[in-house]
Amino acid sequence: MSHKIALNFEDGVTRFIDANPSETVADAAYRQGINIPLDCRDGACGTCKCFAEAGRYDMGQDYIEDALSEEEAAQGYVLTCQMRAESDCVVRVPVSSEVCKTQQASFEASISAVRQLSDSTISLSIKGESLSKLAFLPGQYVNLQVPGSEQTRAYSFSSLQKDGEVSFLIRNVPGGLMSSFLTGLAKAGDSMTLAGPLGSFYLRDIRRPLLLLAGGTGLAPFTAMLEKIAEEGSEHPLHLIYGVTHDHDLVEMDKLETFVARIPNFTWSACVSSPESSYPQKGYVTHHIMPAHLNEGDVDVYLCGPPPMVESVNQFIRDQGIAPANFYYEKFAASAA
Repeated sequence: MSHKIALNFEDGVTRFIDANPSETVADAAYRQGINIPLDCRDGACGTCKCFAEAGRYDMGQDYIEDALSEEEAAQGYVLTCQMRAESDCVVRVPVSSEVCKTQQASFEASISAVRQLSDSTISLSIKGESLSKLAFLPGQYVNLQVPGSEQTRAYSFSSLQKDGEVSFLIRNVPGGLMSSFLTGLAKAGDSMTLAGPLGSFYLRDIRRPLLLLAGGTGLAPFTAMLEKIAEEGSEHPLHLIYGVTHDHDLVEMDKLETFVARIPNFTWSACVSSPESSYPQKGYVTHHIMPAHLNEGDVDVYLCGPPPMVESVNQFIRDQGIAPANFYYEKFAASAA
């Protein structure tokens, strides 16, 4: 049985390969046209040293201390010329995809649905036979080309790939190139091109409680993550705080409730920052982070939202005198015409 290995390069490109149980990750990558840097293939030089972020694997004993120390191995560093996967794995490669003679993949698909969820948010679904081969880590994004132009826009997946279909939550920006297309011209069957997956913001192995913080359409990567968690389960508590500016910006509330039913230890809340809001919970997400959510630092925090939100949450956590075990974040800003 082969295992799927996600290779994350330092330029943000992710490529997936299949590794047979008997072959090393470096050999599997080379067989599929990706040249992870190496010199010796014998575990002696350390040139192919990478970091395994997720998954089970066997490193064997055929490498020397100078190439990979015992301390590095305990931290999760691996020599890909010796690493044999025993499950699906995520491996961070400390060079660019170009150095490894690969590049982001491109896919052709067509629009299957466009829905205006609110004045500020559009749901876009695209489908195509080529997308059945699309693999990504929940939380990652792709570059979608705006039909009729050469320009692209970056959007996080809001769903997992199923039967060749994926979805996105897109902020409706007045005058925005993609927004104008989706609200005025788009129809089912229109062709779209996407390139990716990309990004270092994605769900890691869950080893402790999670605090998920979403701002506006920054909810998208979390619905994809929650789909993955619902499929695989988690023994740790997860709490999502979803913040928007106005009442009409709140979307996908029903979907979040379905995750409550599917994930026994999942809870969530929403808040609206506008003083004119009639929503029960007002203010910013930082007003609704409780000490229990930070778990005295034994927590992984995931945050996706606009830059001011990222800075505000950073400052809030520092002010609590707490350092989370891990803090992963994705900043985004809307593109105009």
